[in-house]
Amino acid sequence: MPIRLKKLIGAILLVALVIVYALVATMIAVAQLSESGPLVHLAFFLFGGLLWILPAMGIIKWMMLPPRP
Repeated sequence: MPIRLKKLIGAILLVALVIVYALVATMIAVAQLSESGPLVHLAFFLFGGLLWILPAMGIIKWMMLPPRP
């Protein structure tokens, strides 16, 4: 696969990941955190704010792999 096509697909996947992840995290926060205290909110948003990095790293690693000959 050409590197430019791989980067285009990766960029689209990253945007889709961020959108879907934000929607899911918001739905979980609204459903589960309504009666929780501020420390639970802090822990959820700290953990949730960093969790999306793991799949994004996988996509970026795949984008940076050299093309096969």
